[in-house]
Amino acid sequence: MKALVAVEHSIITAIWHMLTDHVPYHELGGTYFAQRDPERATRRAITALNQLGYTVTLNPIEGAA
Repeated sequence: MKALVAVEHSIITAIWHMLTDHVPYHELGGTYFAQRDPERATRRAITALNQLGYTVTLNPIEGAA
């Protein structure tokens, strides 16, 4: 029941912003949070792998940035 209320709240919030700002709905995409804060996404991925029992070593790819 809590999840249903949370989804309803998200929908109502999106509708309110669309009506008050007079803008159509715009999907942010699946990579929105990773692009918004890449360091946080990296930390989250490392933590998830550590919890699964893996040791992580990061080596940046040359010319990727």
